[in-house]
Amino acid sequence: MHSRDYLSFYAEHFDSVEVDSTFYACPSVNTVKGWNSKTPDNFIFSVKVPQTITHDKVLVDCDSELKQFLDAMSILGPKLGPIVFQFPFFSRGSFQDRHEFLDRLVPFLKKLPTDQKFAVELRNKNWLDAECANLLRDHQVALVLQDRAWMPSPSEARFDPITAGWTYIRWLGNRKEIEAVTETWDKVVVDRREELSSWVDFCHQIQRRGVIVYAYANNHYQGHGPATIQQFIGLWRDRGFPEIGKTPDVRKPVVSQRTLFE
Repeated sequence: MHSRDYLSFYAEHFDSVEVDSTFYACPSVNTVKGWNSKTPDNFIFSVKVPQTITHDKVLVDCDSELKQFLDAMSILGPKLGPIVFQFPFFSRGSFQDRHEFLDRLVPFLKKLPTDQKFAVELRNKNWLDAECANLLRDHQVALVLQDRAWMPSPSEARFDPITAGWTYIRWLGNRKEIEAVTETWDKVVVDRREELSSWVDFCHQIQRRGVIVYAYANNHYQGHGPATIQQFIGLWRDRGFPEIGKTPDVRKPVVSQRTLFE
């Protein structure tokens, strides 16, 4: 199979993807048009904001870069899903504490368009608390939930990590550990059934609250991202939960989206 056919093939099996390449640079208009043309109408793209904004300029003097990126993503129309600000781990050389970071983040969030979904990923685990969550909730911005070695799981949080009518989960794993085992990403080499089972229960609980769940698996989580998704679906079905893609009749969701983990 040619690389140009990968996306079309993927879209035959899954109805959402997290685009990592946008983190490194804003794609061209023609590239985004290509994504659009190769996927069905109900496909959803979740995209990362370019690192120029989150890492290099860290939200300062980046209005033009953000506009360029959002304009490019707008080509996707209804296929555009969450837009993720993936921040690095910040040392004290960048910010003395979370308050200094939040003082910069909040004014930036106020400038974001309200007709799109935005999520924030933080890698300073000590910054994650009720105050941070409430600030994101005030702007209906989702806190990215991560499954990785040094970050707390939702069950360990002492606050409600759901900060919008939807949430965003990233199964990332331990890159260094798994790369010591393999660098060929075509099969599962790490058993994470126990962790995924916990995520199944968590997703079911928040889905019953009417929360839409966007969840994506990195190859470094088990060795093969698509296999992780298939295992999650299998565990979900084994529990007898409503079919993925169907919203249980508990509470009308705040938003409606056709995604893998609706």
